[in-house]
Amino acid sequence: MNELSLTVRDVLARDSFKHARVAAGNNGLDRQVKWSHVLEVRDFGSLINGGELILTTGIELPRDLPTHIHYIKKLIETDVACICIEKGIHYQEVPKEIIELADQQNFPIIVFEKTVKFVDITQDLHTLLINHHYEMLSKIDTLSRRFNQLSLMPNGTLKILQELHSFFKQNVLFIADNAKSYYYPVEAINWEHPIQELLIKTSTRSAKQDVFLVGTSLFAISPVNGLGQTLGYVCLQLKQSISNEFTFLILDRASLAIAQISLRDRTIEERKQHNEDELVRNLLHGHPVEQEEVQYHLPTNSRNLHYRIFVIQLNTHESILDEHSWEEIRLQQSMAVRSLFKRNGFFPALTVNKNEISIIASFIAADPSAKDTDRFSQIAQQITDLNDDNFFHGRSYTLGISFVHHDFTLIEKGYAEAKKVLAIKETLPFKSNFYEDLGIYRLLLSIKNQGYLDHYVEDYLHAIIEYDKKTDSNLLETLRIYLECGGSKKETADRLFIVRQTLYHRLNKIESILGKDFMSPLNRVALEVAIIANQLRTIT
Repeated sequence: MNELSLTVRDVLARDSFKHARVAAGNNGLDRQVKWSHVLEVRDFGSLINGGELILTTGIELPRDLPTHIHYIKKLIETDVACICIEKGIHYQEVPKEIIELADQQNFPIIVFEKTVKFVDITQDLHTLLINHHYEMLSKIDTLSRRFNQLSLMPNGTLKILQELHSFFKQNVLFIADNAKSYYYPVEAINWEHPIQELLIKTSTRSAKQDVFLVGTSLFAISPVNGLGQTLGYVCLQLKQSISNEFTFLILDRASLAIAQISLRDRTIEERKQHNEDELVRNLLHGHPVEQEEVQYHLPTNSRNLHYRIFVIQLNTHESILDEHSWEEIRLQQSMAVRSLFKRNGFFPALTVNKNEISIIASFIAADPSAKDTDRFSQIAQQITDLNDDNFFHGRSYTLGISFVHHDFTLIEKGYAEAKKVLAIKETLPFKSNFYEDLGIYRLLLSIKNQGYLDHYVEDYLHAIIEYDKKTDSNLLETLRIYLECGGSKKETADRLFIVRQTLYHRLNKIESILGKDFMSPLNRVALEVAIIANQLRTIT
């Protein structure tokens, strides 16, 4: 018997099939048999799950050839393992057209030359299948414990691959994500590059097990997952097109053991990054640093090397985590973020604290494409995907990304730019993550600390603000919406949820305070800037 599954070939070797012959579909004898089913109806769509060995006396098989062909095609489409027909008064011979179809589709048609008891066959096969299922679960349990043992040994990943090869007798690889890949036996290295290309090109690269055609060979590919991300893939070459749940159960156990190795190695590596964490914090806050440390942790400066500062601000400032729990969370977040940036082609240096993750994300790009935001937008989306698995432990977060810089001496400036984006997003309905999208906010923020904004707001809006305070009215908000709507009274009234007459009354009052020409081009721009400046006054 096949070690992993019961096949049609295995069934034919049973005593209960000694009077059976293969009438068609000899090349399909390795199809997996999951169950046996006596079928004496024509409309069987809801009765079939796939993998069944069908037993029939032929009493309901169509007599006309076109309907008969359609019936067999439907069996093939529903992934039936084979059909076994008892030759007798209801069915004499398999038509040659049916034989040709079955041979083309590698679909076995088996004929019983003598009368058989279907109850004896089903009892025999079901007992066999149940025993085989139990044996496989026992083997999976044994392999799982073996994988766990190997994961604690030196070079554990390769040893796990060797164990898989010993069981399946097929090439097996671990294609790592931004790390060393492993393969066994040696000649399996020839599949590394084709599989990597497949994983990069196909949109199916995800955390799901599946079977893929690589060149002319089939591979079962199982992701190795950890910390809400895919660390790599275990890839097993298959003997035939049909795999089964036991194959993937074994690969899943191997993937779990390799994930433990990968996470342990990355944890050790992250613990060595303490000096990097301190260096990044010093660079972000403009503290003195040793040039040797900069050269060690940041990539060598070159003409095409650029960077952005990426800040993830966690929006809960209180934490009930004890220090041990926080250290584990810090390591997990650091590993996941570092891997994410590396996977997208960046050279990250980062610091992680309870309320903020800051990354100096260096990258190589020609000058015209250095300001491209697509790559960082992809990372922002991937962080959102990470957080779907509670990556930030239930806390909301905000992203801020600096302008593109080249000189590492401007890291403090880049950090300030990212923080300005965060400050704007906390106060105003600003959706972009990028500093260059701040527009006029950039100009106003640069003069805010010099006291100019307060004077400017007082000059243009003082009378309206004071009127609102005294009368508990809403003229400033009305003016803001009116300007945003380009002077459209209908749109303004709709946005304010008021009737036109109320809006006319408010606009008349605004005109009496600001003057009849408040909507002239220069005055309108001045008022729009003053309103934005007034909003910015609350930002620290």
